[in-house]
Amino acid sequence: MGTAPREPERPVGLGLVGWTRWTWRTLTSMRTALILLFLLALGSVPGSLYPQRSVDPARVAQYFTDSPTEAKWLDRFWLFDVFTSPWYAAVYLLLFISLAGCVFPRALQHLKEIRRRPPAAPRNLLRLPHAADFDGDLSLEDAARTLRRRRFRVVTGPGWVAAEKGYLRETGNLLFHVSLLALLLAIGLGGLYGYRGNVLVVEGDGFANTVAAYDRFMPGQRVSAESLTPFSFTLKDFQASYVAAGPKAGQPLDYSARLSVQDTPTAPPRDVDLKVNDPLDVDGTLTYLIGHGYAPTFRVTDGKGQVAYDGPVPCLADDQATYTSECVIKVPDAEPTQLGFLARFLPTTVPNGNAWVSIFPGAANPTVQVFPFAGDLGLKSGRPQSVYQLDTDHLKPLGAMSAQPTPLKVGETKELADGAGKIQFTGVKEWISLQTTYDPGRLPALIAAAAAVIGLVLSLTVRRRRVWVRTGDGKVTVGGLTRTEGTGAAFAEEFGEIVTALGGNATEAGTPPAGPVGEDQEHDVPGARPAEE
Repeated sequence: MGTAPREPERPVGLGLVGWTRWTWRTLTSMRTALILLFLLALGSVPGSLYPQRSVDPARVAQYFTDSPTEAKWLDRFWLFDVFTSPWYAAVYLLLFISLAGCVFPRALQHLKEIRRRPPAAPRNLLRLPHAADFDGDLSLEDAARTLRRRRFRVVTGPGWVAAEKGYLRETGNLLFHVSLLALLLAIGLGGLYGYRGNVLVVEGDGFANTVAAYDRFMPGQRVSAESLTPFSFTLKDFQASYVAAGPKAGQPLDYSARLSVQDTPTAPPRDVDLKVNDPLDVDGTLTYLIGHGYAPTFRVTDGKGQVAYDGPVPCLADDQATYTSECVIKVPDAEPTQLGFLARFLPTTVPNGNAWVSIFPGAANPTVQVFPFAGDLGLKSGRPQSVYQLDTDHLKPLGAMSAQPTPLKVGETKELADGAGKIQFTGVKEWISLQTTYDPGRLPALIAAAAAVIGLVLSLTVRRRRVWVRTGDGKVTVGGLTRTEGTGAAFAEEFGEIVTALGGNATEAGTPPAGPVGEDQEHDVPGARPAEE
């Protein structure tokens, strides 16, 4: 009878446990950690190339206006929110896991290593890469004492002394990687419990550190309204100075904002001069001066003779060299019809043919060109509107619209057509834009960065080396071995100094007799351990 053919054996798969072990080993390898670190640095590049919503939302909005198609695609890949994007967070978390899985086993192994005794002396020290022998009566105690003075860890045996030092090399290497891990933790701590907010404040106005007071507020995931430091301040004055003459005329020299600050609601006020790169610090909450501009003041009287608006209007500069600025005034309370104005503010006005221009950023001769409109401003439509934009599609121009209307000086009034009222240019104030940040991981990140530098210096400068001494019959033999590649020349000088300190001649050191030499020789030494990676 025939037998049924046997089915070919299939190779046994790794299974769930095997694949899990392989994935973990791959993720926690040093090669993977370096790749992830490179990807994290590479992923940070778009954050410096494209404007970020968390830093400058106005530039992001302008990008959508200038290049809507490109901006739409960039936004799909979170390139305007790089540091809060899912792909950046994924690389960040994988790097953290990789470093943790790589560092902790090495740290445990290093702790065991530094507690081990130096290995016993080889039988033939003259076969080591660095060796010397000389005549003399040197006791083991004297040899051990000499090596201890040179900060070697020393053990003795029958007729020999073994010494080793340079453990700080691996310690520094571990300190560098642990510091990177701590740096990632500090950044994560700041992302969870920190917050950042932007606000614009006009001279004479105040600010309280509450969520509702910010123009834009970006809290961490663990931040609540009660987490904010309860300080407040009033902007008393802002001063900007510029180069007055010469080829650099108009370039800024200094910006200074005088604040009256209350650290708590019951604390007495204190005066603070806020400058660029010199933030206000209240219990770790930092407030930075990041921008400034002009806020001309207007009084608008409607067609019924009532004052419908009286106050400053922040303007955005469209020319940073001269601070020529654009303003929008919306007067929804005007009667019988709502009023809107486009205004062009000129800090230092001079005529230029039939036009007027500003030639200096300082407010030496401030004027305003006003373009009035009447109609429904659309504020009750439910659609969000920018305070810096006026939709004129459904508004009626008041009077003949000129590209260059006669500018108003401070105190002058413009009568509106159709009996709609009048607008008066009453003065000039300035505004500042501030960014308030609270980052509890800032100090830990600084300490971690400093520790990383120290660890890197130790790992690059400290050398692991061993020295053995054999004595007996009026003969002293000294052998040395460096466990760090590329440091043989540096160790040869140190080895010569050791031989001289032991009583020999430095010229005898470092020249072994013919025969196989190299660091592999250590594997022939009884009790020696393989060289570390």
